[in-house]
Amino acid sequence: MTEFIIAFMSVLAEMDGTWQIGLAAMGSGIGIGLLGMKAAEATGRNPGAAADILKISIILAALIEGIVFFSIFLGR
Repeated sequence: MTEFIIAFMSVLAEMDGTWQIGLAAMGSGIGIGLLGMKAAEATGRNPGAAADILKISIILAALIEGIVFFSIFLGR
């Protein structure tokens, strides 16, 4: 198993920046989707905390999207 991980990491290290940007964008999309799902679930469980959940969700979505911007600048 460790040989596979080492081989996978070496393949990731030799990739173009475009692949890394695509993987970061895909990961961010999944992350924002999970964030929205869990925020809606939390609001459904506790409607009184909807404003606080919304604030936290907006901050976290901005941080998640920032990962893509870092990958764009560093991947080129």
